[in-house]
Amino acid sequence: MTTTDHHSPDVDPRLVAADARSILACPSTVSLVIEGEEHAVGEDDELGLSDHRGTPTFLCPANSPVARAAADNRSALLTVTSGLGPRGGRERGDTLTLAGRLERTGAQHCDCCDTIRHVVSLNLNFVLLARPQEPVSPGVPDRQLRVPLEEFRSRAHHLNRGHLQRSVEHANDCHQEELRQAVGTGTGTRAGDLGGVRIARLTPSDVVIQWVDDSGAHERVIAFARTARDLSELGDMLRRGLHAGLC
Repeated sequence: MTTTDHHSPDVDPRLVAADARSILACPSTVSLVIEGEEHAVGEDDELGLSDHRGTPTFLCPANSPVARAAADNRSALLTVTSGLGPRGGRERGDTLTLAGRLERTGAQHCDCCDTIRHVVSLNLNFVLLARPQEPVSPGVPDRQLRVPLEEFRSRAHHLNRGHLQRSVEHANDCHQEELRQAVGTGTGTRAGDLGGVRIARLTPSDVVIQWVDDSGAHERVIAFARTARDLSELGDMLRRGLHAGLC
């Protein structure tokens, strides 16, 4: 059971849109129901979901159900559960539902496996955010918040909390050696004396990096030269900031 808010005075559509875009950029689970397909398509089917300026975008094999459906501009319903915040946190209970039509918008060549992957976009006509009522208890319906499309696609959300969280997770999980090298080079610390390095916080205007060496635990706030406006600029600001701020 659910309750739906369309124009409730206590709901700021800009904040709802910001939360919705952040969930799209930082999903926990993904499911795509396609017109004419018997089974839903999930993460195990190589969906490759990303948030491209407010448009759900998939990078998928040419023979996938998503690519076939896009060739016919079939309708689809995308359901995304939130990966925002810590596991078990309140925001993990949010669910985003997006409806529209699939369309091919490009192709990419994968050098590692020498295959072509199709870029498929979901041209949206409907976005809904479902959020558990507070306090959460059995039988209490979710609150459903209709997200205005113009707010959802706003440039203000091009670099959202979801993008920032995913960037931190990716850097800490996949680029540990680069982080250790940056701290080691910038502080004159030998790699063997570094017990651990991590990005603790990332915003469009600064980064907080923490590390442990033989003298104890350290933390440094590094301000960027300017505020990043999108993911590409954020990556550039982060690389330059770590080099300049630690040296």
